[in-house]
Amino acid sequence: MIITIGGTIGSGKTTLARELAKKFKLKHISAGMIMRDMAEKTKMSVEEFSKYAESDSEIDLEIDRQQKEKVKGNCVVDGRLSGHFLNADLKIWLKAPIDIRIDRIAERDKKTKEDAKKDLIDRENSERKRYMEVYGINIDDMSIYDLVIDSNRFNVESIAEIVSTAVKNI
Repeated sequence: MIITIGGTIGSGKTTLARELAKKFKLKHISAGMIMRDMAEKTKMSVEEFSKYAESDSEIDLEIDRQQKEKVKGNCVVDGRLSGHFLNADLKIWLKAPIDIRIDRIAERDKKTKEDAKKDLIDRENSERKRYMEVYGINIDDMSIYDLVIDSNRFNVESIAEIVSTAVKNI
C-alpha cells in the first residue's frame, strides 16, 4: 500500500505521515526532508533554497527523482507533489488556515510569527510558480486527491482514524 500526503506548508504533512507509518507499519518518505538535506548541503535555508530553485528546474526534478527512487513496497510519502507523481492507493491533501500554519512554523523553526509568515508566503509563491513552470501543475487543484482534510479541525490521531477508515475501504 502506498499513501501520499500533500498539503500546504505547515498543515501537518510530516506529522501525519509519521503517525500513519507507525500505525500501519509503513516506511516513511519525506520530500521535504530531501529538500532540507539539499538546502543544508548548499548552506542555504529552505526559503533561500526554494527561491534558488526558481532559477534551476533541475532541483525540483532531483527532489522528485530521489522521492520516486525511495518508494519501494509499502510506504507513506509526504510531499506537496507526491500525489501527482506516485501511483498511490490513497492520496490525501491537508490544509489549515494561514494563521494556524504560521503558528506551527514559528514554533517548529523557532522563528517569530512575522518571520514565519514572510517565509511561508515567499515559499508558497515560489513553489506555486515553479510547479506551474516545471510541471504544469496548479497546486491549488484538489481534483486528484481522495481525501482533503482540514488539520485545524482534527488532531493527528483523529486524522489517522479518518485515514484508517479510508484504508479499510480501498
